[in-house]
Amino acid sequence: MTNKGEHTLPELPYAYDALEPYIDEQTMRLHHDKHHQGYVDGLNATLGKLATTRAKGEYGAIQALSRDLAFHGSGAVLHALFWNSMTPKGAPLEGELLDAVKRDFGSAELFMAQLAAATKRVEASGWGVVAYEPVGDRVVILQCENHQNLTMWGVDPLLVCDVWEHAYYLDYQNRRGEYVDGFLKVANWAYAAKRYRAAKG
Repeated sequence: MTNKGEHTLPELPYAYDALEPYIDEQTMRLHHDKHHQGYVDGLNATLGKLATTRAKGEYGAIQALSRDLAFHGSGAVLHALFWNSMTPKGAPLEGELLDAVKRDFGSAELFMAQLAAATKRVEASGWGVVAYEPVGDRVVILQCENHQNLTMWGVDPLLVCDVWEHAYYLDYQNRRGEYVDGFLKVANWAYAAKRYRAAKG
């Protein structure tokens, strides 16, 4: 994601139309090429401004720059996770991650029900997040509003669902619930399991 100290837009791991009919090609092109690129550009610009701030020793704008760093940085990272959180036709939840889900949620069905409900009910713009919480050695489901709110320090995100309107409005208009149901049909639990194993060490 970085090139000579600057962040770059990662390529999609599949074709723009590969997730149809759940997410259409036009949405994917706009979302990846415009929105994600915007976060990457904003992150690089903010890092440049912070370098200038340090060089000059002038910290009057540090509060605004800190907000920009959190906003653009979170947007860039979460989108990179989001593209990999999906795969054509989906990948099943199985193996060690499935065992952890059954332990922490009672069953895979209860886990999926909570994930769908939490993601559909994120207030305003944000994300549904499946994460590994290492202190309690648990899988958790979080709502993340505006990238940086309602998150939990120290967790490792395993799979994320973008519920900002730009992620679904061309296809679903205000029917976020239908979009989340579609996302779950292409969810890449193999990717989540790989991140889970890495987080567990």
